[in-house]
Amino acid sequence: MKFMKLGTRPDTFFTTESIRSVSSEVSTDLQIEVQNSFFQLHKFPLLSKCLRLQKHCFELKDAAERAIIQLPDLPGGAEAFETCAKFCYGITITLSALNIVPVWCAAEYLQMNEDAERGNLARKLDSFFESCILRRWKDTLVTLQGTVKYPSLCEELGITARCVDAVATAIVANHPNSKAAPRNWWAESISELGSDHYWRIMVTIKSAGVVSDELIVDALQIYAWRWLPETSRDGHESNLATEDSSSESRRQRQLMDKIVSLLPPEKGSASCSFLLKLLKVANLLNASSSLRMELRRRIGRQLEEASVDDLLIPPASTSNDALYDVDTVMAVLEEFLLQGQSPPTGPPRERLRCCSKSRVAKLIDGYLQKIAGDENLPMEKLIAVAEAVPDSARPDHDDLYRAVDIYLRAHPELDKNARKQLCRILDCRKLSTEACAHAARNEVLPLRVVVQVLFFEQARAALAGGRVIELPGNVKALLATGAAAPPEDDWSISSLKCPSTKLVTLKMRLEEEEEDDDMDDDLVPRDALMRSASSRLRALCSLPRTPKRIIGKLLAVNRSVSYRH
Repeated sequence: MKFMKLGTRPDTFFTTESIRSVSSEVSTDLQIEVQNSFFQLHKFPLLSKCLRLQKHCFELKDAAERAIIQLPDLPGGAEAFETCAKFCYGITITLSALNIVPVWCAAEYLQMNEDAERGNLARKLDSFFESCILRRWKDTLVTLQGTVKYPSLCEELGITARCVDAVATAIVANHPNSKAAPRNWWAESISELGSDHYWRIMVTIKSAGVVSDELIVDALQIYAWRWLPETSRDGHESNLATEDSSSESRRQRQLMDKIVSLLPPEKGSASCSFLLKLLKVANLLNASSSLRMELRRRIGRQLEEASVDDLLIPPASTSNDALYDVDTVMAVLEEFLLQGQSPPTGPPRERLRCCSKSRVAKLIDGYLQKIAGDENLPMEKLIAVAEAVPDSARPDHDDLYRAVDIYLRAHPELDKNARKQLCRILDCRKLSTEACAHAARNEVLPLRVVVQVLFFEQARAALAGGRVIELPGNVKALLATGAAAPPEDDWSISSLKCPSTKLVTLKMRLEEEEEDDDMDDDLVPRDALMRSASSRLRALCSLPRTPKRIIGKLLAVNRSVSYRH
């Protein structure tokens, strides 16, 4: 760190009974109070260099002898004043980036300028600042940090602006020549700065057009994680639960505004993961709706790059019992879908768009599996997110089936109708053989779903010309059992795995469903199935209306195919 020494005399200042003075054969004739510190000095050396003290002495000339000059608002306090006083006495003082700002501001306050005397302290400090401080990276940053305490005066003196320009110029000038250093060698250093100074530096860097967007975003990430709160619920509480939480939250919201304003506008310049982390923080800080909308718009343009963990956004309110903010993810998904509504410019763009939709569908289904275990997640929200994904983007429903399975197991209190409503988001025709095998033995699924899964698996096998899998023996026995039994409050297929004593209960369930079900409640759209099927498949897949008749048709198909083999 560079330093400058002024003056040649030894230090003769001393303290007696909390009063600072200077050893001299001449009695002191000037009393000054600076923020509860008292100085007894001499008029001659000080008044010749300090115009403000001249004015005060003139105003007090008719006052009682030994009147005290009050300087309560002197920048830098007693320490900076003593340095200025020592300069007036010719006593050696040492100046560096550590103390140049308060001493300079004090000298300006005391009017130690060229109007008082040529070569005065203010001129010497300006020369040292220009010739030494601004030419050294670390010294410039230290000086810039020192301006925070005296923002208005430092702006007036040009200290802040010149430091900002020097830092930005150094980054831009050394950018092509910093191959030996890390690419973002400057990002960590400037991350210690306050948001106003940081923003001004970054704006200057961006306007130069030399530093790449990638490095700009890297620097913004470093700064964001240095100053923004954690995005976990616990981190949110510990960071914002302070004595001055309102002021701190306001400061952090302002910081969020600055960071988002500095993001390059091009798609992909900032990673989707970074943008989603910013959105999490924005929600926690209750940032402006316009800022959150801008982040959602940016994320929607590249949602296919996100991971499931990126989408796990904690709720903004700690009073919310849910583990995750599903509404925000839904808003991001809607932004993604809106981006896809613009007409493609050609086949390559159309193929890219289809690929993006497939990746997003896979992402959302993974997200649904993650949040489905939340006991406080309303079923309507899970259904809304699942149905927002275009059906054409899901080539299979295996992941969606896993989400439904997890939700049903985490919410055993759901009644029959709720379970059936949830399962309507599934298309049994899009389940793989493995998923069908699991569903056929899944005790938490509504019986209607299990039966339809069996039906379509049999139909698929028959259409392929292969051997149809044998139906579970208790399903066959279900049709052959004619006895009746009192109904039980159980809407599952657990009885399919039970001994024959429960087969009558299952049959009762089938009969109840035939009586209670709305005939338009099919889990698979019949019209769509018939339109898309071949004549052979239409004949095979003319789906009966009730589970009992479906099982009957399954047995018929099974017998027919088995006979051919």
